[in-house]
Amino acid sequence: MLLLYNISIRIYGLLIRMVALWNGKARLFVQGRKNVWKNISEKIDPSVQHVWFHFPSLGEFEQGRPVLEALKVARPDKRIIITFFSPSGYEIRKNYDLANAVFYLPLDSAENARRFIDSINPEMAIFVKYDYWHHYFLTLKKRNIPLYMVSAIFRKEQIYFKWYGGFYRKILKSVRFFFLQNQESVNLLRSLGFYNLVLAGDTRFDRVAAHATVARHIDEVARFSAEKPLLVAGSTWPADERLLAGLMEKNPDWKMVLAPHEIGESHLSELKKRFPEALFFSEFSNERAANAQILIIDNIGMLSSLYQYGKIAYIGGGFGAGIHNTLEAAAFGLPVIYGPNDHKFQEAQDLRAVNAACRISDEASLLAAFNMLKADAVAGDRARSYVQKKTGATAVILSRMLGQI
Repeated sequence: MLLLYNISIRIYGLLIRMVALWNGKARLFVQGRKNVWKNISEKIDPSVQHVWFHFPSLGEFEQGRPVLEALKVARPDKRIIITFFSPSGYEIRKNYDLANAVFYLPLDSAENARRFIDSINPEMAIFVKYDYWHHYFLTLKKRNIPLYMVSAIFRKEQIYFKWYGGFYRKILKSVRFFFLQNQESVNLLRSLGFYNLVLAGDTRFDRVAAHATVARHIDEVARFSAEKPLLVAGSTWPADERLLAGLMEKNPDWKMVLAPHEIGESHLSELKKRFPEALFFSEFSNERAANAQILIIDNIGMLSSLYQYGKIAYIGGGFGAGIHNTLEAAAFGLPVIYGPNDHKFQEAQDLRAVNAACRISDEASLLAAFNMLKADAVAGDRARSYVQKKTGATAVILSRMLGQI
């Protein structure tokens, strides 16, 4: 099985190079790793120990960020190395100020794992949510370097719990301790004989709750919304935007700030056609804002602060691979609406269970959900309360980690 694993990693590397010929994200993935060893040798002294945080992508960075920041407060002397697998994390956070260095993680091979761990000399490794790499994990275990999984989550359909998943179950054995998000994950790991775990919760709750208290003011959005109620549509895709266009036509007394997931030129052109009267943030003016119903955010990094101006949030992605971050909106006291694919998102299901969210499937159900939430004066309070009750995972995690360094 190890041979098949190694072959699959090599094939993945070849395929991503082929895709990079026409795909910008794949190109960043390949180009970012071209000089990774040179960058490491220039920035890192291998005689000095580091705490290594690995994040698959940007979402996991935000999830693990409370642990990193709390660790840095408790032990400001510690040097931090961050790695990302995906360009969406690296390209946005490559200059993160609490890290001594940020790199792409080289693909998982025995040689890369040995060389990388030799180069950064980690005293511990913290992986967030997932990315279970055989060679990196085994190398850490052989060297007795503690490896922690933070905000880890498991589902019964994953390969670890299949009769043919023995190789992948062995990867889990390299983990020193699992900090798990939910009881289902606890039960699943215990069914495999793992007891080096605790139900800590999800660190995203700590992150969004803290952010809601310090979100930056965006004067343009405040002026745009003025006295009218505002719908904030975050991380939207074309399937979401088609429905939102109809919703706004039926609600002329509302305004909408729309932050699409993709802001490439082609998608922005599509949005101009779909919302011809919309104002783009990069072209903001007070005069145009007064008359516009829709403001389109054509930049990255603003979304999490937009929710403070809203009354209701629409979260995109539910008509595709899965909904994006509902917790950022809920932390600001906004009830949320999202598309049908929420089966992998416990927090979205929980918000529905406390009547602070609605799942929709078409324009009619979107209109019904919107009207219901407009009429419910305390739906947002229930959303905020749900988030507040779920905070505390970071403290649980840090208390154990500090005992190891």
